Amino acid sequence: MMMRFGLGLLLATVAFPALADPLPSWNDTATKEAIISFVERVTDPASGDYVDPADRIAVFDNDGNLWAEQPMYFQFIFALDTFKTMAAADPSLAKTDVLRAAAAGDLGGVMAAGEAGLLEVVQASHSGMSIEAFQDSVRAWLDTAVNPKTGLRYRDMTYQPMVELLRYLRDEDFQTYIVSGGGIQFVRAFSEDAYGIPPQNVVGSYLDYDYAVVDGAPTVSQGADIAFIDDKAGKPEGIMRHIGLRPIFASGNSDGDFDMLQWSTAGEGPRLGVLLHHTDGVREFAYDRDSHIGRLNRGLDEGPGLGWVIIDMANDWNRIYAGAQ
Repeated sequence: MMMRFGLGLLLATVAFPALADPLPSWNDTATKEAIISFVERVTDPASGDYVDPADRIAVFDNDGNLWAEQPMYFQFIFALDTFKTMAAADPSLAKTDVLRAAAAGDLGGVMAAGEAGLLEVVQASHSGMSIEAFQDSVRAWLDTAVNPKTGLRYRDMTYQPMVELLRYLRDEDFQTYIVSGGGIQFVRAFSEDAYGIPPQNVVGSYLDYDYAVVDGAPTVSQGADIAFIDDKAGKPEGIMRHIGLRPIFASGNSDGDFDMLQWSTAGEGPRLGVLLHHTDGVREFAYDRDSHIGRLNRGLDEGPGLGWVIIDMANDWNRIYAGAQ
């Protein structure tokens, strides 16, 4: 009896270390507190806000939210690099002014045509390949291509704080998904390595698909026509098409994500919308209302009134990129 009492007294007086911080790259601000508080409430069976694990769906935009998106979306840079190589091997592919500009590496000439010009280059560079061959080409590009400002490979410009958040949610039995305006097959090529999100948990824009038996092998290839754009109102539509449940946690960074956060947080029960505001022009890129990419107006104006958490990158994160110390 004395031995048991002595052991109990010893345990009562030992100072045990606190549980590990699930978000070490986040500063101890109200933003971090709000996210952790939400997760604790919906995962505690004794809480009135408890949510069954089957309904713990969390969705994340990719460009500008899980990795950087400046000076332009990385997929478009990949498309330009790819088409330039294709046109060097076969100049006849450069059939239009936009494609001739892309073949010459004239980014300004492509961008002068606006979104339509960028999509034209995407279609020309992405179509006709099997899904496997296309994803192999994406991975090869990510292994070598470097961002001109940061000097980092594009694949290393994932946001370490968001990688930690994804891991934290999964540790708490959330199912995490990417819901991106980018191409679904492009993102699927790296989503598991970069974020721990398997290909089947990626929702995105896509070209149509062609099935054929090629040299005796059943093959699915990307077609030439755009079948679906997963942006703005397309995001809730894409979620219902692929996931079939309204998320309780939604994270984005631009007005292209507004509809996704609005719809996700409008459901019954506890829900959280999170917007990443790019306020750090020293370690990353500072932009919002007037940016040609990742424009954020409506989210800043309406998000706080809807109860959304706004991440201030400069103040809330002590580290930016996963690939840089």
